[in-house]
Amino acid sequence: MTLREMVDSSRRIVFFGGAGVSTESGIPDFRSEDGLYRQKYDVSPETMLSSDYFYSHTEEFYRFYRDKMLPLDAQPNAAHKKLAEWEREGKLLAVVTQNIDGLHQKAGSKRVYELHGSVHRNTCLKCGKKFSAEYIARGTGVPRCGCGGVIKPDVVLYGEMLDDATVIGAIDAIRHADMLIVAGTSLTVYPAAGFVNDYRGDRLVLINRDATPLDGRCDLVIHGKVGEVLGGL
Repeated sequence: MTLREMVDSSRRIVFFGGAGVSTESGIPDFRSEDGLYRQKYDVSPETMLSSDYFYSHTEEFYRFYRDKMLPLDAQPNAAHKKLAEWEREGKLLAVVTQNIDGLHQKAGSKRVYELHGSVHRNTCLKCGKKFSAEYIARGTGVPRCGCGGVIKPDVVLYGEMLDDATVIGAIDAIRHADMLIVAGTSLTVYPAAGFVNDYRGDRLVLINRDATPLDGRCDLVIHGKVGEVLGGL
C-alpha cells in the first residue's frame, strides 16, 4: 500500500515529528552532520540547554538561546500545512511534536502535543506572569518581570521532566491512531522516542532523511524530506 492509499483510507492519523519537520522552514536540526550539536562552542549546546546551566549561568544561557533558539521569522512549510489541512478535514487526530518552534499552530493545527514545550510561552519564576517569545527576543541580558523575577522559557531543558498532561495526551492519541506517521526524527531522544511503542495499528510510516532504529519495524519507510513527501500528496 502506498502512502497516499494509507492516508486516504485512514480516519485517525497521528503525526509524530522531530526537528527534521522544521528544517525546510530554515530551522536547523540538532544531530545531523550540519546540525546545531555539531557546531563548535566553548560550552556544548547540550550543557547550555540544561536546567543546571540556566540557573547557574542565566545570562550566558540567554545569549545562546536568543542566538540559536528563537527563529521567530520562520514560516510553516508544506508538512505543517498538510497536517493542518488533514485536521480540518477530520482525518488527523493529533500532532505530537518534539519541536518548540510553534510552527504547527502557526499553520493552523489545533491539537498539538508539544513534548518539549514552546518558545512562545515564557513564565516569571517569581509571580507566574506570562511573556511572549517576542518579548524575550527583543531584550538583552536576563529577561525580568516587572516584579523583578527571572523569566524562564517554557521549554524542557536537559535535566527536566516532560509535562505529565502532555505525555498522557500524546500517548493516548498514539494508542487510538489507525495510522502513525513518524517523521523528521532520529528517534534517539528518550523518553519521547519510546512513545512510538504505544502504537497498536498496522500502518506505521517513517519519513526521514536518514535511517533510524525504527526502519525495520515500519510498514512503509520513505527516506526524504518531510515537506516534499507530504506536500506531494
